[in-house]
Amino acid sequence: MERAPDLDIEELKMTREQYILATQQNNLPRTENTQLYPVGIYGWRKRCLYFFVLLLLVTMIVNLAMTIWILKVMNFTVDSPLVLQSDRNVTVNARNHMGQLTGQLTVGADAVEAQCKRFEVSSSEDGRVLFSADEEEIVIGADRLKVTGTEGAVFEHSVETPHIRADPSQDLKLESPTRSLIMEAPKGIQVSAAAGDLKATCRKELHLQSTEGEIFLNADSIRLGNLPVGTFSSSSPPSSSAARQTIYELCVCPNGKLYLSPAGAGSTCQSSSNICLWS
Repeated sequence: MERAPDLDIEELKMTREQYILATQQNNLPRTENTQLYPVGIYGWRKRCLYFFVLLLLVTMIVNLAMTIWILKVMNFTVDSPLVLQSDRNVTVNARNHMGQLTGQLTVGADAVEAQCKRFEVSSSEDGRVLFSADEEEIVIGADRLKVTGTEGAVFEHSVETPHIRADPSQDLKLESPTRSLIMEAPKGIQVSAAAGDLKATCRKELHLQSTEGEIFLNADSIRLGNLPVGTFSSSSPPSSSAARQTIYELCVCPNGKLYLSPAGAGSTCQSSSNICLWS
């Protein structure tokens, strides 16, 4: 066999250094061919992004303007009351847990209608019921019921009340234009005028009747106006004093009609008087 040639130590070192250098050069990146790309959004993507941002800003401004306009039109403010407006009716419904209608309030152009079992109006101070209505009765709890209409209050049936009084300096008038006016009470009826006159007028007849008691007229003077004057026939011829008669006697016919008769020494009332015969 042939012997390998002997290598010098210096040559081995150089060969090793060249190998390491060649290896490092192969591992290092080659920067001469590397391309640099910019970071960010450019081109049509950037324009689209700006467009969407601008559209979002315009939408927010329009939404804010519409909200302010709605609050202004509907009067939604902190200090003002809530106002519900409609071109037609405004209806508020109340329902139970089954969905059935239990109450309804309708505000229309011609009327305000409430449909419920009981309607109440209470005082804001003490909660006292001022007005209530149901199917059985209507209760007015106010201290005074005042009717300001020119025709007054009209009742088709009976009215029960403990007190009827007119306003100060105003006349109290109870009138029935076409029917009778009847006032009944088991313990009596009192009609008084403390500072004025009491007048009762009628078109035909006025009856004062007491079935078990008496009719008592208590006054300083009792005047009966427009009573007819009857005639008195006697055997004595009329004197000159009869023409100047100033004193009369109040007479009553069998049918109860009153008339005046010239007063004399005795009673001059005669049942055969012309007033009684033609009455």
